[in-house]
Amino acid sequence: MTSSSLLSEFDLPAFELHNAKGSGNVVLICDHASHRVPIQLGTLGLTIDQLTEHIGWDPGAAEVALQLSALLDAPLLMSGYSRLVIDCNRPLQNAESIAVESAGIAVPGNLTLTGEDRARRIESLFKPYHHAIEELLDGRIDRPTVVLSIHSFSPSLNGQSRPWHIGISARYNIRLAQLMIAELSRNTSLKIGDNQPYAIEDEFDYSLPAHAESRGLPAVMIEIRQDGLSTATDISGWASRLAASYQQIESEVLN
Repeated sequence: MTSSSLLSEFDLPAFELHNAKGSGNVVLICDHASHRVPIQLGTLGLTIDQLTEHIGWDPGAAEVALQLSALLDAPLLMSGYSRLVIDCNRPLQNAESIAVESAGIAVPGNLTLTGEDRARRIESLFKPYHHAIEELLDGRIDRPTVVLSIHSFSPSLNGQSRPWHIGISARYNIRLAQLMIAELSRNTSLKIGDNQPYAIEDEFDYSLPAHAESRGLPAVMIEIRQDGLSTATDISGWASRLAASYQQIESEVLN
């Protein structure tokens, strides 16, 4: 391991690429797929239980994304490390890019970082993940492409209940979002957030603005409430529901 590298030979790569040659029109990304921390950073001073809570990743998102990749025959890129090491969906200038606290929990391993420490995280984790997304999308310029970004969200935040079972967010090119919301709404038991619980904002979001909006590609951020991803059956149910909903509207999106 060189002095400039954060990852050792015993660490897993900065990202995972699945189904690279998928023949479908969807590209999937999952920015908060893992709660893993590079070996040399230990646990960032947190307990394992804390790392596996929502502050460390998006529980259930990776499993949904993997199943969607199979159902839609879609390439999938997933970040390999915890959002607490560096958040791959935050602009680098945002204070939450490397959070010193999250949900009121201090992150000791992030409190006294030097400029070199930050640069190593950027070069070792953030840039490789986003370079991989760029390469994947650049290789598809001669074919229709839709980008789906898969996330999960906590049932409550700051004491406020979040009633949506799923949220679909987009800006500028909103037709895909509108069609997905309409199709999902056929299930009248679902409460669907339109740009809820999160809207896409330049201050807080990096992946879709940098890779999809900049290319003019149809794209949405999909947020599934975490208490709906508690079991394998729940996860499979959401993957199947999302795949079926997208397949119903794909021709309208691409025409």
